[in-house]
Amino acid sequence: MEFSAPCLLGIEGLLANELRFCGIDNVRAENGRVLFDGGFTAMARANLCSRLAQRVYILLAEFKATDFDTLFEGVRAIEWSAFLAEDDAFPVKGGSLDSALTSIPACQKIIKKAVVEKLRQTYHTEWFKETGAVHQIQFRIFKDRVSIMLDTTGAALNKRGYRELSGGAPIRETLAAAMAELGRVRADHTVIDPFCGSGTILIESALKAMGIMPGMNRSFAFEAWRQVDPSVLAREKERARDGERRDAAFRAYGYDIDEEALAIARRNAELAGVGDRITFERRDIRDYHEDFDRASVITNPPYGERMLDVPFLYDYLAGRPL
Repeated sequence: MEFSAPCLLGIEGLLANELRFCGIDNVRAENGRVLFDGGFTAMARANLCSRLAQRVYILLAEFKATDFDTLFEGVRAIEWSAFLAEDDAFPVKGGSLDSALTSIPACQKIIKKAVVEKLRQTYHTEWFKETGAVHQIQFRIFKDRVSIMLDTTGAALNKRGYRELSGGAPIRETLAAAMAELGRVRADHTVIDPFCGSGTILIESALKAMGIMPGMNRSFAFEAWRQVDPSVLAREKERARDGERRDAAFRAYGYDIDEEALAIARRNAELAGVGDRITFERRDIRDYHEDFDRASVITNPPYGERMLDVPFLYDYLAGRPL
């Protein structure tokens, strides 16, 4: 099968390298997504191990369509019964950009109709109850090129399962993971975040340093699919646990002036299983100092209106005296 893993713009190369390092085959980076090949094992591994992908889709078909008839025929040509049982649910959603087909509701209706028409030929029924496992159909139309996909993930991959609460303007987990990757965080690293907020950057750094896979404490849509043997994910989780580095020397330090944010950060770190690796303290940026021989500062400082509220930060970040 061919898979598509969408990601934040600008980190496609990082995601491609991550998937190659995981042992996934034929990885190709494109704008806003990374494609790869494999079976259900590769699908489970990508969902479980990727720190940077937003989701993992099965890419069922790609074709050009500038009218609804072509869209209908392209979707109907897919062998839907290979994935959808007679009682499975198959909602449709997606988007269109720079294309002749601009109406999202109309595209949804056409795609749904085409899938139903194809399934009728297989199951010889006029009505589909859709009470079974959910197979979310996702479409993407970009410059008249249609991609038809199945979402194997469910809740987006940035939902790791550890962030029950967050402070104001939280950074997305996948972006924090990309910052840790660009910061070359390793097992013996010391990482500091002087504007740590709810702790996401430090938690993602710790998970990376310790080799803890981000999907270990969450579920995926494909787990309910009849085509996927439960042993596939079980084997991948065992493989992931074998690769963990619980003896890593990693340490992290997070500072913030908001006690409520620090309480949330401590809670999130505990839920992520890295609470003993991160020290959170209340500290004003005016009082920032460190005595480490080696450490990396990875942070998402206040910006925009928040930055204007504390103009002295401009001077501090520019290296001028406060």
